[in-house]
Amino acid sequence: MADKQKFAFDKTNFILLAVGMVVVILGFLLMTGPSSTESAFEPDIFSVRRIKVAPVVCFLGFIFMIYAVLRKPKIKE
Repeated sequence: MADKQKFAFDKTNFILLAVGMVVVILGFLLMTGPSSTESAFEPDIFSVRRIKVAPVVCFLGFIFMIYAVLRKPKIKE
């Protein structure tokens, strides 16, 4: 039991970090799409999904990861 007290994170912290990373990856995937070239303009680069939704999803994922790092494990006695 004394060995468990030496770790800064517990199982819940790692799960929360993984969830936050998945949310960030989802946000980056929402940003992807076709790009404009010199010969053809792609109006989808200014879509709401790529300009507003995806950055907010990434931001929330990063905030969630910060919470996961700062969360204190509960001490079992």
